[in-house]
Amino acid sequence: MPMIDVYAAAGTFGDPRALAQKLASELMAIEQVPDIPMFRKNTAAFVHELAASGISNVDGDNTYVRVQVLTNAGALDRAKQLAVVSRFSTLVGEAAGDPSLAERTWVLLTEAIDGGGAWPGMPTRTRSSSRRRGLRSPSFNRRGRPDLDGMNEARRAVPAGLEPCD
Repeated sequence: MPMIDVYAAAGTFGDPRALAQKLASELMAIEQVPDIPMFRKNTAAFVHELAASGISNVDGDNTYVRVQVLTNAGALDRAKQLAVVSRFSTLVGEAAGDPSLAERTWVLLTEAIDGGGAWPGMPTRTRSSSRRRGLRSPSFNRRGRPDLDGMNEARRAVPAGLEPCD
């Protein structure tokens, strides 16, 4: 289920597909999961090429890369988290042909928590978003389907001044 999203200015990488494949393979190695089809087919990376005008820091520089890694909760202990940040930054710099880009690569780690599986039309919850918004897990009826009344109740429980996610 691990997913990797890379956001960079168009043209940053000579071969975006090769980068995606290297990142997915590296994540499997760091997680130390068995090299079997179930993990090979469910570990994926997506390289999103953005217009250079859509990326900027305060000074106007747009030579940054953002990498977001979504894993199951608990899949990465602290040592593995540090390895992901280090290896992914290095791989991004190598793929761009600019090793200094590793210093301008931001790697964000996100965990999908239990009960956050996606039903069609429902968002996948992550640890960071559920804590920030104060939402609870959806309840399920006898048939195992989401109890939408329970979801509406959770939306009413959002603290004043915060908007619930749709």
